Order: sequence, then C-alpha cells, then structure tokens
Amino acid sequence: MTTFLLLPGAGGEARYWHRVVPELAARGHEPVAVDLPADDETLGWAEYTALALAALGDRPDPVVVGQSMGAFLGPLVCAAVPARRLVLVNPMIPAPGESAGQWWEATGQAEARTEAGYDGFDLERDFLHDLPADLRTELAAGGRNQSDRSFAEPFPLAAWPEVPTTVLAGADDRLFPLAFQRRVARERLGLDVQVVPGGHLNALSRPVEVAEALVEALAGAA
Repeated sequence: MTTFLLLPGAGGEARYWHRVVPELAARGHEPVAVDLPADDETLGWAEYTALALAALGDRPDPVVVGQSMGAFLGPLVCAAVPARRLVLVNPMIPAPGESAGQWWEATGQAEARTEAGYDGFDLERDFLHDLPADLRTELAAGGRNQSDRSFAEPFPLAAWPEVPTTVLAGADDRLFPLAFQRRVARERLGLDVQVVPGGHLNALSRPVEVAEALVEALAGAA
C-alpha cells in the first residue's frame, strides 16, 4: 500500500479528487486528498506546504500528486519530506522565482492556445466540455476563489527537488494544449509527458484512467 497525497489546483478543493479516491483505494492504496483554504489572503506557499504536510501526517514515502496550480505546491512538499515520486497532472510547472501570475506569459500559454485553435476562453468549451452533466452544472455555478497572494508570491525553491517526477498531460486539455505541455515539460524539467485521456479536469471526467496512470507512475518509481 502506498499513500497518494493528492494536491488540488486553483480553488484548493479536495473534492476535485473525489472520483479518483475510490479508484486508488480499490487498487489497495491510501489516497489523501488535501483541502486548502485557497481564498484566504493570509496564506502563502509556506502555509500551504504546512497544511499538506499536516494532512500527510506520519505516513512514509508518499507519491505526491499536484494538479494544475498544484504543481507549485508538489515540489515544496517533496523538498520537505522524502517522497517516492512526484506526479504532475496537467500542470503549471514553475521556474525558480516565478509566480503563478507570471507563469502564463512566461510559458506562452495564450499563444499556444491560439495555435491549437482556442481563441479567447469559453468555460464550457475549454474547461467543462468532458465532464458528466451533474459535475458540469456544479462547477459552472462557481467554487472557491484562488487568492491574489498565491498568484503573486514567487515559487520559493532555487532548484527542483531530487525526486523522480512524472508529468501527465490530458489528450484533450484545452486550457493547456498537449503540444504546449510537451514543450514546457521538456524545457523546464527535461521530461517527456505521459498522455492520459480527458481534458484539464480529467480526474473528474476520466477518474479510472487517471488512477491507473498514477499507479503506473508508482510502478515506474519502483
């Protein structure tokens, strides 16, 4: 049994992982989905890291999983405790000293979306397109906001932690198109991506496939 520490993206809601949690448990692992009060302007990366570590407790050698903006937090957790592997899902891969607010322009995300045929942003087309109807309605109603502080505070690590890292990229991610994810992962981590089905929120739309990819990443670590 391995602990999978599941870190959410913007909004910080542990519920993002609620369809993956039973899939990992059914495969004999212990999933721990972290909830972050992401709308609290008093909290920064140090406080988020402390909350993630508190959720982990004394469980040893976790696989740390960060989705989207959770890719800023995942390396911080791995710098604080020994981890078997870091898995980034449709990630915002940070550079040292870069803030999450700077990341978009620094990586050329808008240009990459235009090249992929997605001019402008449409919530249904680009974000919710492959979700089940009930979840699409729930997410369209809005959730927890992400704090301004978390977008402004620089990524504090001077170098990537020495932990085996896997990058999972959604085949139909319209927020971070696949060609864009491949380029950023190569430029920033020297890694190829592993393609998984679904869009940006594929832990909700394709939980079985995402869980299987996480377990395969664990096998790679072994």
